[in-house]
Amino acid sequence: MKSVRSPFFYVGDKYKLMEQINKIMPSNINRYVEPFVGGGSSALNVRGKEYILNDIDNYVIRLHEELSKYKNNHKLLYKKLFSTIQRYELSCSFRGYTVPDELKTKHKKTYYARFNKTAYMSMRDDYNARPNNILLYLLLIYGFNHMIRFNKQGKFNLPVGNVDFNKNVYKAIEEYLNFMKKNKVEFSNCDYKIFLDRLDLDDSDYVFLDPPYLISMSEYNKLWDEDKERELCLCLDELNAKRVRFGITNLVFHKNKENKIFREWSKKYNVFDISSNYISYHDNTVKDSSKEVFVTNYGTRT
Repeated sequence: MKSVRSPFFYVGDKYKLMEQINKIMPSNINRYVEPFVGGGSSALNVRGKEYILNDIDNYVIRLHEELSKYKNNHKLLYKKLFSTIQRYELSCSFRGYTVPDELKTKHKKTYYARFNKTAYMSMRDDYNARPNNILLYLLLIYGFNHMIRFNKQGKFNLPVGNVDFNKNVYKAIEEYLNFMKKNKVEFSNCDYKIFLDRLDLDDSDYVFLDPPYLISMSEYNKLWDEDKERELCLCLDELNAKRVRFGITNLVFHKNKENKIFREWSKKYNVFDISSNYISYHDNTVKDSSKEVFVTNYGTRT
């Protein structure tokens, strides 16, 4: 089955890896639990009876809750999105609002960014003055690398990206809304340890973790350090002692760095190599020589 991508389009999300990871995940999952859900591509590609999804980033959870509100009314969501796009006069290739041919010819690799910059900045200013989730979602769609970034004053400060609302965005939204309609999904916004401690997990549940990577320099990972890495490993040992199944992705080598803490810890469990072609967060054309792994406390299928 072809993997589904989240409508948040995170650089570094797991949708391209899910075909590999699904072969290792359990086939019988009662509650699928994800402490670091991010854009949600992993959850969208796993079969469970129930989904309990968490992230410490409140903006990410707000967007999940906003989009999922429209699971029974797709048309209303698109009405809000397209009317906003039209109001700011952003390009929208999905609906035929295209960039002039002369701009495409003159700026072959950056024409969306050049065409949308003024409109995007206006939308960004309006969001910072009066935040709302529809604007935030469109800032993510039209922003550089589909990132969510705020400055110390709490203002969204991402520059425009060379992207627009295209057929891939529409397809991702449709698949996301259909998933939310068909499944029981609960979102949570807190620290991963608090989140896991609140749940009475047992051997019918499954915890999937895609945490910040200690040896990656992405924006998402800046607040993660060696103490937090050790804390996470201890947390997983505690889950194992309770016979709760888990799987975790991580980088063990990256740009001449080694995650010795995770690598040493993983020796007591099952380690599977992942062919990931790890992509730089700041430049998605650069693929680094890295080694990513998937570690579980069970065999290939349970």
